[in-house]
Amino acid sequence: MADEVDDPMIDQHHRLSLSQRILNRKFLGILALGQLLSWLVCGTGVFSQLLVTKYGIEIPTSQSFFNYFLLGLVYMTALCCHPRNLATLMKERGWKYFFLALFDVEANFLVVLDCFSTASVLVLSWIFLKVRYQCLHYSGVVICLIGIACLVIADYFGSRNYGEGKNQAIGDILVLCGAIMYGISNVAQEFVVKNFSRVEFLGMLGFFGTIISAIQMILLERHQLSSLFESKSHTNEIALYIAGFGICLFLLYNLMPFVMQFSSATVVNLSLLTADFYSLLCGLLLFHYKFSALYLGSFALVIIGVIVYNLKPTPTSSRSAVASQSSLSYRQLEEDDRQTDVNSSLSSLQESVSTICCPELRNDTK
Repeated sequence: MADEVDDPMIDQHHRLSLSQRILNRKFLGILALGQLLSWLVCGTGVFSQLLVTKYGIEIPTSQSFFNYFLLGLVYMTALCCHPRNLATLMKERGWKYFFLALFDVEANFLVVLDCFSTASVLVLSWIFLKVRYQCLHYSGVVICLIGIACLVIADYFGSRNYGEGKNQAIGDILVLCGAIMYGISNVAQEFVVKNFSRVEFLGMLGFFGTIISAIQMILLERHQLSSLFESKSHTNEIALYIAGFGICLFLLYNLMPFVMQFSSATVVNLSLLTADFYSLLCGLLLFHYKFSALYLGSFALVIIGVIVYNLKPTPTSSRSAVASQSSLSYRQLEEDDRQTDVNSSLSSLQESVSTICCPELRNDTK
């Protein structure tokens, strides 16, 4: 009985017709923003592939460092405008953000396959966010995964020849570990954005992510970086590709919290499945991949799966509702404290002005 859901917003959504559920501003906005995120993911993949194909450069941590540095510069500066709140934040939740940034940095380093990260987000949302999926949501996920299966089949038989590869078991284990880390990062992002603030999440992620990626960059990629700086050939083009990767990733991290605020981590991951389709389209032009009709079928199935998933809101358990209410109360208390500080500061300022400018009034009162 503890997990029963009584949400009037869900009941109201059930009364809408199918066309009203799909053809509304919020639904179409989520769908469009999801595809914009996919294009940004595609951009990071294209710039990385250009570095590898043209110059044999593989520096994933260094490429991600630029993104974390920009996040820390923008959002940590905003947090520093309230030093007392920042000190409290570091004391109460700083260590949590450190591990969250660690998972995020390593997930970017391992280059995760989207389908595995989607599965991890589903499980983690069910466990920690108390999301209770229904048959319609599972159907949407299955349709999306069928679309990705079509893409993999077309890619395997026609577009690219990867070869047999070495240490495939280790590679599979690394991919699964990265998928779990990426899922943890996504689910935690949804929780923080909906219960605290986007600025807090991005600022702390940028701060700790910069430190972690800088250490990892020195330990693992210092030789490649030193040879890169010593080489004077194609330096501008290489710098342009690295900057393009960082800008795409920075925009992705900025837009993703907006999408999660109005949807969920699962919707974001399902939308990002179309990034593989966009990457293959770019590969047709840049890397001479072969076209297959299955690409279009894959894209259509992923879009249909996202639509099916969003036809019904995902209910949460009553325990999650209580936690959300507690976080709202916490934020209200913080706002009340800030308002009290402002009022006290204004009162002190008013007394100081009266003391300096109107001393005769004080003498008369005495």
